[in-house]
This record gives sequence, C-alpha cells and structure tokens, in this order.
Amino acid sequence: MAGGTGTFSPGSGHPVLAAIGRADEHVGDALELGLLTLDEVDARSALVAAQRHAARTAALAAKLAARADELQVGRVDGSPSTAVWFANATGVTRGESHRLLRVGQSTERYVRLAAAAAAGDVSLDQADVIVRALDALPDEIDAETVGRAEAVLVENAVRFDALALRKLGKRILDVVAPEVGEAHEARLLAAEERSAMATASLTLRDLGDGRTSIRGILPTLHAEMLGKALDAYAAPGHKNAGSDEADRFTTGTPSPLRRGEAFVELIEALDARDLPEVGGTNATVVVNLDLDALLRDLGVATLDTGGRISAAEARRLACSANLVPAVLGGGSEVLDLGRAQRYHSKAQRLAIALRDKTCVTDGCDRPAHQCQVHHWTLWSAGGATTVRDAGLLCGHHHRKVHDPRYETRRTRHPLGHTTVRFVRRP
Repeated sequence: MAGGTGTFSPGSGHPVLAAIGRADEHVGDALELGLLTLDEVDARSALVAAQRHAARTAALAAKLAARADELQVGRVDGSPSTAVWFANATGVTRGESHRLLRVGQSTERYVRLAAAAAAGDVSLDQADVIVRALDALPDEIDAETVGRAEAVLVENAVRFDALALRKLGKRILDVVAPEVGEAHEARLLAAEERSAMATASLTLRDLGDGRTSIRGILPTLHAEMLGKALDAYAAPGHKNAGSDEADRFTTGTPSPLRRGEAFVELIEALDARDLPEVGGTNATVVVNLDLDALLRDLGVATLDTGGRISAAEARRLACSANLVPAVLGGGSEVLDLGRAQRYHSKAQRLAIALRDKTCVTDGCDRPAHQCQVHHWTLWSAGGATTVRDAGLLCGHHHRKVHDPRYETRRTRHPLGHTTVRFVRRP
C-alpha cells in the first residue's frame, strides 16, 4: 500500500485482520492458477463470482472506514481527516475515499442496503448512489416511505448500473409516494439547474502550435443542445444511409475527432450579425492581409485578436460574413475593407439554397443549412457577389476549394447550377 501507514500483518492481531489475511491468501492462490482450461461457462461464472467478492470486500472496507473515522485514525500522521489519511495510505483518490466513508457511515441508517452490499449484490458505486438518493429525500418524508424507497432501489440494483440507479433515485418518490414525488423532483431539478448555471465555466488555452485547448463545464441541458447540434454536423441522418463505414456512424455518438470537426463547422456557421456588439461593432474577426499574399496564396494573415493564419485559410474564410478582410498594400496601407454588402444577403443565400439544395460537390449531399456560400470568382480577383457566381459547399469541401494541393474542376449541371469535383495535384 502507498504511504506505508496502512499496512497490516495478515493472521495476527484482531480476528478481522486474520479473516482478511485468509481471504487475501485465497485470492492470491486464484491469481496463480492457469486460466487456459477455463471453458465459456466457467469463465462467466468465475468473472461474476470475482465481482461479487470485490463488492463484498468493498462493503467490508466501507464498514472499516466508518469505524476508523470513529477512532480518528488520521491523527497517526496528522492528516486532517480519516478520508485524507486513507487516500494517502492506499493511493485511492480522495473522492473514492470519501465515497467509501459515506457508504460505511450509512450502514445503521439503511439496513437493507448494508445487507445487500455485504452479500455482494450491490457494488460500492451503486451503494453510494442509493445513499445519496435516500439522504436527499425531504425531511418531512416518514420513515416507512424512506424504507420503501430503499427497498425499491436495492431490488433494482440487480437490473441497473449506478448511472441508471441515479436516475431512478431522483424520481424514487414517483414510485413510492407519487403524491409528493413530482414536487420533490421539481425542487431537486431547480436546485441542480441553479448550481449548474452558477458553476458553468469555459477555458481556452493557446497551445502555441496552432491549436487551442477548450475545457469547460455546462449545464446538462445546454450540453445536450450542443451535443445534438454537433451530431447534426458530424453525421447527419443521410450520412448513416451511406455504404462507406469510414464516413458515417450508425449508433451512439460520433468520435471525438468528428465532433471536433463539427464544432469547427458550427463556429464558422455563426453569423456575427446575430451576436452582441463588442466595442461598438459586431463580434467579427478582422483579418489583416497583404494584397500580394492574398492573390498568390502566400504568407500569413494577422487577426485583430493577435492570432495568425495562413493566406489560404484567410481566402477561404473571406467567402463568409463571419470574417472581415482588410486588404493591405505597400506600407500596410488599407486598400479595401470588406463590408457586409460584399457578402451574400439572406435573400441571395435562400435563392442559392433553393437552386443547389446541397453541397454542389459530386457525391456530397450535405444539406443547404450545413453549407457555406462560395464565390466561384474570388472577390480578390474581382468576383461579384451574385447568385449566379456562387454555390454551396460544405465545410469539408470549402476547405478543399482553397487548398492549393487540389485542383477544382467545375461543370454545369443540367438544372443550371455549377457542380465541382476535386483532383489531387501531382
């Protein structure tokens, strides 16, 4: 054990130490046995039995933690609490240590739960969820109702894991006392929502290599709203019908990589005109770019936030109204500052969407609302902001059209709009 303060001598001292020592020896014997002779049936039975043994051991540890707290064993090394001492002595996290102590201290209050844990029918995770749910019941709930709630949760531990039990625990009064259950749940939810909003946070840390780490905590409602929006970008329903396994997911959620790409698309789809003003102007990123670099796709562009991006990326972003290009000539003289009228109006975008319907790249069917409007003749080359000289491209293919590694080949669709395909340059 870590720290050295939690060691014991198996087989000596109090009988509980001797019992633990014998159990430890039996587990050691089992670990030394070969498993190659186990068949499917025995493997299932042995695995379930090992888990039940672990659950019973955890129940014992919980009871010992409660007794250790009564004895204030943390004083041996000056620890501020038993939970801290145990964490230092064993290497478990303080959260795990507090959970163990919390379950152990509930033994006398919740006898059914204690018996089920001792029998290995309830894991430590499940026991902690049940304790929290029962402790959260209103003070005015009578002991008989609390007992029924305990019985229902313990009985369902066989069916549900800790996460499912937590959901049941929040609504346990709907089962055992429906006349007060809804009001209790409403109070719990309101408290959770206030706490979630008060503790919501978001941190952006520049990694210094062109990437930024994002870490945050959101209220569950808003996290689910964000998740649904990201899933729509990451794998729209029509993608699931495709035959290419690499380009779709059929169940669950998309991979972190796909969600990262979807988050990028979501951010780029935000219209700065819909955002609150910052310093008297919409929250629009301004890009300073040398005219020569813009025309030749060379060099870098500087953002008004201090960041830097490639000229090619600036050209791509200049197709949307989420970025204002400030084109500089010699001596950093401002030659032109992109304005809203340079970008397609809502009416123009609607007309383009009605015509194109999807991304116009051959083989891509991303819907119009997930696409960006692209000038076929770049504004930097004298292009005009018209319906005729524009088309819809999804985020992936919009990057391709601005990627010098690819040649963009345009053809005319029989219905009148332009379609494109990309060919990798040699």
